[in-house]
Amino acid sequence: MSFRKNILANYASQLYVTAVGIVMVPLYIRYMGAEAYGLVGFFTMLQAWFNLLDMGLTPTMARESARFNGGVITVLDYRRLARTLEGIFVAVALLGGVLLFVLARPIAGNWLNANQLPLNEITTALQLIAANIVLRWMCGLYRGVITGAERLVWLSGFNSLIATGRFVLILPVLIFVSATPLVFFSFQLGVALLELLGLAWMAYRLLPRIPAGQRIHWEWAPLKPVLKFSLSIAFTSSVWVLVTQTDKLVLSKILPLADYGYFTVAVLVAGGIMIVSGPVGSALMPRMTRLQAEGREEQLIAVYRQATQLVTLMAIPVSLVLIFFAPQVLWAWTGDAALVGKAAPALSLYAIGYTFLAVGAFPYYLQYAKGNLRMHLIGNALFLFFLIPSIILAARNYGMIGAGWAWLVANAIYFLFWTPLVHRRFSPGMHSSWLWCDIARPAFLPIAAVLLVVKFMPWFENRALLAAELVGIGFVLLILAFPLASRIKILNEEPYFAN
Repeated sequence: MSFRKNILANYASQLYVTAVGIVMVPLYIRYMGAEAYGLVGFFTMLQAWFNLLDMGLTPTMARESARFNGGVITVLDYRRLARTLEGIFVAVALLGGVLLFVLARPIAGNWLNANQLPLNEITTALQLIAANIVLRWMCGLYRGVITGAERLVWLSGFNSLIATGRFVLILPVLIFVSATPLVFFSFQLGVALLELLGLAWMAYRLLPRIPAGQRIHWEWAPLKPVLKFSLSIAFTSSVWVLVTQTDKLVLSKILPLADYGYFTVAVLVAGGIMIVSGPVGSALMPRMTRLQAEGREEQLIAVYRQATQLVTLMAIPVSLVLIFFAPQVLWAWTGDAALVGKAAPALSLYAIGYTFLAVGAFPYYLQYAKGNLRMHLIGNALFLFFLIPSIILAARNYGMIGAGWAWLVANAIYFLFWTPLVHRRFSPGMHSSWLWCDIARPAFLPIAAVLLVVKFMPWFENRALLAAELVGIGFVLLILAFPLASRIKILNEEPYFAN
């Protein structure tokens, strides 16, 4: 499958999924209320924490699928591993789902700060959330098979279809049936079931046939060769959850549920920056893993650097608009003055942090392809040691603004001080050129331009015209990033991209 097509499909899908999810939020808040939308934010946060139980098995499945397609492992070993992981996923899903279901009442009564929604309604909604989380978490295993096989065009189309059901088709239900959390999460449960069935169907189509005369039994043995890598990924995944969700967990206890809904909106919009790096990373990791397995080091680094510059090129315009024009973005989007007043400062801070995170993720992709995550583990342990206490302290004392500052500073420190050490270990002599040519140079003209816009730009009061104005600014910033982006060749059909 063409690397170019995979990236374009990922971008198209991620753009659609993120856009449709963001565009619909003001309508959810209008029909359900801010407090009910706070439950939606709590659902997203719980789902992320549930991923701690993954123990690195989903990315391990994706990596072993890529290695199988690269001819490194046999059909029998691959099928045995798939059977083992599937059994583990089913067992963990059942245990975790039951635990969340049982804890619904204590969470509703003792953790969430609701003023309007009845306790019984919140409890039932949390029980539906538990069922949703279990089904959507199970999808990870089958996504690993599909991603490792580089069938990302199909996966992108399927994700877009599911997103349409999850975000768009729910709206008529809220308008014409009922706008309660129970109806919302019941509908989401049906979509999650369809998603699981669709992914499982495609994954089993891609899994190779079991050799004649062989039978696959469930056993622990197939997991042993990949256990070290899986545990490394497990730590990395745990770090990611702790990094991105600790503030949300703390604030879900501190803030009233309605304000938590506003905070969720700010982080949702800022997290849109990751739409730029996410699709590239999904396509990049299996391709780099395959190049590493084939011993093509020069091509691996070329793909790595070109992808870095592509992410920078695409991320900078979005980041700058969110950082410098957060109130305008939120007003054009929602028309909700209360939301703008509460969420805009947090949006700017989180947007800066996510910008560092988007480009700072690349050293992880390099280590993933090399199959050596030791430095990643050390770096993330140090990162957590700094971040977690900072977020807890800042959130307790300064609410969502304090959490935003802690998020920003921690990500900036990690990018500036740890990334050079990773590059020195895996590609000596590359870091300075990577930082200057692939990140700083494409960002220079857009940053200079946005500083002028901040000083001289008049703003329309009409929301539609304001939105058009913001889109126009983003487009100009994107155009300005191109002249100094000298390495953008990733869309060319070169031999190591095309196959």
